[in-house]
Amino acid sequence: MSRPVIVGIGEVLWDLLPDGKFLGGAPGNFAFHASQLGAEGIVASAVGRDALGDEIIERLDSLGLSTEYVQRNDAPTGTVTATLDAEGKATYIIHENTAWDQIHIGEDDAWGALALRADAVCFGSLAQRTSESRSSIQRFAFLASVRPRCLRIFDINLRQSYYSQEVVDTSLLLADAFKLNDEELPVVAELLELAGNEAELVAALWEKYPSLRVVALTRGASGSTLFTRFRRSDHPGYPLAEGVTPDTVGAGDSFTAALAVGLLHFDDLDTLHDKASRLAAFVCSQPGGTPLHSGTMPPL
Repeated sequence: MSRPVIVGIGEVLWDLLPDGKFLGGAPGNFAFHASQLGAEGIVASAVGRDALGDEIIERLDSLGLSTEYVQRNDAPTGTVTATLDAEGKATYIIHENTAWDQIHIGEDDAWGALALRADAVCFGSLAQRTSESRSSIQRFAFLASVRPRCLRIFDINLRQSYYSQEVVDTSLLLADAFKLNDEELPVVAELLELAGNEAELVAALWEKYPSLRVVALTRGASGSTLFTRFRRSDHPGYPLAEGVTPDTVGAGDSFTAALAVGLLHFDDLDTLHDKASRLAAFVCSQPGGTPLHSGTMPPL
């Protein structure tokens, strides 16, 4: 596969950070990093018919990302107010009733053609907080239209109260790969009524969701583990250079993008894990969630 088509579907917005305004939203970050890794990264989302929406379109253009699948509607463009603690961990206030809450797929929508082209699609729980966007993303629309060989990644990204047992369960039934962090794992376990340590919880996920092939569990600075049904890969993570203040915005999305590219290229599990960990550490060393890889990023 020379240049896979990798789609991030869901929210695209402005992260309002202490250092300024940065393009954000997990699907946008994911598509950007997939593009930087050589894929055709595509954002499927919605922005408002307002100045902030115009700026997102311009920003995506400047990053070399297609805007063909970014819908425009009359709701305001999404924004998130983010603050960082001393360790660089982000806290988010996600504003409601925004354009990406009204993602809509019609019978003749261009998104249907995109679904048939996609080699991988990444989706999360946040963009499913309204019934309209949820039905557009789930089994009655986009994910139902992808080819059987398309890699479907559920990167859960729990935010505030914008998730439910139904959304998590249905999303996992549709997924081939599941990415979550160590803070999200106990929440997911409680929602799905699972018990045990990490390995036992993953084993329970294999039993409950037969389509799952990979579970990626990240632990911030403490590394990560990739589980398949046949083996596991542990990685300690890469430390940041001394004196660098970490900025974790977008790091998990870059990890997921590297995971997607590696799985599509059938890379060895340890090899793709190392690439994903190295990229996530680089993003943590840069401001915002979409730093360019070239120039400052060591080659993967």
